[in-house]
Amino acid sequence: MKEVLGIRFGGLQHKILNLVMFFLLVVIALSVGNTYLRSRQLSKTVAEARTEQQAAISDTSMQNMRQVLESALAKSTEDRANAANSAFEDIECHIRMLQRLAQHYFEKGDELPPASFTLPDLSKEGIATAHVLHEEGVDYTQSTYLPIAAHISEALVATYESSPRIGGCYIGLADGTHIGVSDHPAEYYDENGDLIPFPVRERPWYVGAVAAGGIHYTDLEADHFNGSISITCSAPVYVADELVGVVGIDIEDVSMMDTMNGSVEEGFAFIVNKDGHVVLAPEENGLFEATGGETAEDLRQSGNRDLGSFVAAALSGKTGLTSVIVNDTEYYMAGAPIDTVGWALIAVVPKTVIRMPAEQMIAAYDGINEKASAAFEDSMRKNTQITVLLVVALLIVSAVTALWLSGRIVRPVEAMTQDIGEATRHGKLFEMKSLYKTGDEIEVLASAFDELSKETGHYIAELTAVTKENERISTELGLARKIQADMLPSIFPPFPDRKEFDIYAMMDPAKEVGGDFYDFFLIDEDHLGLVMADVSGKGIPAALFMMMSKILISNYGMMGSSPAKVLEQANAAICQNNEEEMFVTAWFGVLEISTGKLTAASAGHEYPIICHAGGRVEVFKDRHGFVLGGMEGMRYKEYELRLEKGDALFLYTDGLPEATDAQLGMFGIDRVVETLEADRDCDAQTMLKRVRAAVEQFVGEADQFDDLTMLCLRLLG
Repeated sequence: MKEVLGIRFGGLQHKILNLVMFFLLVVIALSVGNTYLRSRQLSKTVAEARTEQQAAISDTSMQNMRQVLESALAKSTEDRANAANSAFEDIECHIRMLQRLAQHYFEKGDELPPASFTLPDLSKEGIATAHVLHEEGVDYTQSTYLPIAAHISEALVATYESSPRIGGCYIGLADGTHIGVSDHPAEYYDENGDLIPFPVRERPWYVGAVAAGGIHYTDLEADHFNGSISITCSAPVYVADELVGVVGIDIEDVSMMDTMNGSVEEGFAFIVNKDGHVVLAPEENGLFEATGGETAEDLRQSGNRDLGSFVAAALSGKTGLTSVIVNDTEYYMAGAPIDTVGWALIAVVPKTVIRMPAEQMIAAYDGINEKASAAFEDSMRKNTQITVLLVVALLIVSAVTALWLSGRIVRPVEAMTQDIGEATRHGKLFEMKSLYKTGDEIEVLASAFDELSKETGHYIAELTAVTKENERISTELGLARKIQADMLPSIFPPFPDRKEFDIYAMMDPAKEVGGDFYDFFLIDEDHLGLVMADVSGKGIPAALFMMMSKILISNYGMMGSSPAKVLEQANAAICQNNEEEMFVTAWFGVLEISTGKLTAASAGHEYPIICHAGGRVEVFKDRHGFVLGGMEGMRYKEYELRLEKGDALFLYTDGLPEATDAQLGMFGIDRVVETLEADRDCDAQTMLKRVRAAVEQFVGEADQFDDLTMLCLRLLG
């Protein structure tokens, strides 16, 4: 490049000057001819452009709005369906707890002292209290069920008070009596002060649960006493295949309406059950009414084929945005299933919602276009008059200005280019200089490079620190996992000189550390202690709780106490400082090696399985006590069974039967038994490995949900 009079010919400055001058000459040459042509074609062009742009605006706006609506409505629908699903899961958790608790007490009915019960007490107004109701003609004082069922009164009250969604909590018994919780006792008496009969066994929640044989949800039903509308979740209670009652929880209609909130503007959402009935919908929505019982309409059979098909699809899985005509009006709908109950949540938005922005944009465009056309015509007239006078002056001024500006622009740009190249080659940070402070985009660009360079340095420092911290946490978690594994017996065979039995155990945590644990130890030469336990929760808290529980059970077990006494002592110690309210299910047994007699007790743990030498695999349904850490002062009952030569004892945690595949199907106790039957004659280690392989084959690619722990002991004689 050569420099003449401060101009670098062949450089950027020269190119800018040439570009400016060429542009000016072209503009001047074309301006005269173009002015005349534009004035004639202006009207025609504006009219055609307006029509085309209006159509483009309308189409583009409609497409964009539909895409935005589809994304927002689908996400909103799925979120609300998940929220409703979570709510129903909570209710089902409560109902299953009450079902198991009632079954527990009825199974032990002969061993329990009768619990007290009373009719609704008017002095308890405003206080949640358990009370007795009965059918007409039933003498509740002669009921053999009430003294047993009354043991769960406190659990009913606690469940009732646990959530604002719950409007009622009760158990209806097979003899026509009923124990429920209410804080309005007056509604159960008539104007004469007589107790109103309650047709327990005729209520939909009772009949439906018995017919279903499991969890049952009613349609919207009116309360027998106060007429309030609710949905009821119920479940039957069987003892020795005999129905003793049905537990139920009322889900208030009003409390569930929070799932309807957050709709897209001018839309709403409603819920249909598996029968196609609308069970929840905002009032005055203008399309769907939530009704119950025999009056409820199945939307799939409503006569509107599009609506029926869409509702059926929503009950089967998530749907995309679908156009459905209802009452001669077109709506956009999106649905998502509520898996817990087999229902679906459907969001509805009128199609007119996406037309409004397009109409508003077209109106605004018309106004702007008219103003622009008028201003352009006026400008063209004035430009024609002064163009000739300005041409010469413009050329001179433009040339001088171009030279000055090109120099002003080029020097900072060249310096910036050099500094950036230097930073790239040598890893230096770009720094702001006074040369770059031009007051225009160059200064903005230089400031941006300066800030970016500083932020890059900060980011590198922060990234280095975060990487070190992650490595530290990973190291500590690995150490925690190793410590936990080291606490469990892991050397097999553990007693090489003892040929009377073969024992093997394994624990596979769901996270870095787990809450399951097992243990076995010789109390003396003829007695072997066996432990299998599962701590509530997962991760570090469960692991810490697990280590404490293991030490307590092992220490008390080594003292030679009976299994029941060991669990009672461990429960007392855990309850003393259990502020986090964690608990552990545990099974503890003592095997008399010389005779095969096994004495054991259970604190709410899974049933042990006996693999008899004769080929039969038996799930031994032992007596369950309450979990350790759940309640102070608990007493545990122990039992005895005898292992013959060749028999095997198989212990496990709930992570085995509850292992789930990608379709959320459970492995189940039946598959456990089938696997053990296929491998009943192998050694303990082989048996556990084959069970683990069967679980892995069933689960496939699904993530492990819970800790998986197993122990097998085979008596060799």
